[in-house]
Amino acid sequence: MAAAGNKAETIRAIFAAYLANDRATVENAFADEFRFTSPYDDAIDKPTYFERCWRDSSWIGRHAIERIMVDGSDAFVTYHCVAKDGTRFRNTEFFVFDGDKVQRIDVYFGPEYRDGALVRRER
Repeated sequence: MAAAGNKAETIRAIFAAYLANDRATVENAFADEFRFTSPYDDAIDKPTYFERCWRDSSWIGRHAIERIMVDGSDAFVTYHCVAKDGTRFRNTEFFVFDGDKVQRIDVYFGPEYRDGALVRRER
């Protein structure tokens, strides 16, 4: 099983790979049985995640991980993102690890703001 520090490093590597559009690194970090849940997705599998959720990161202006908390095989990460169009949001993701691989991610969307006003998220 990966140590707590290694889990935090894995999460940081996944976020860095997303920003670099490095899909291969992200795919390798996910277990074959990976599942992803969000307000729009209910336990979708790895191929469906990459089909629905993977997109070019050129829309991101700034992205910062605020905190990572690891407890055994579980971890929470909270991050703040500012898009190039000025939209900003803060999300929290719950990671479940199986050894060194990410078994599951559940994402909890925080509020989204554009020009200081709350906006409704659309898929």
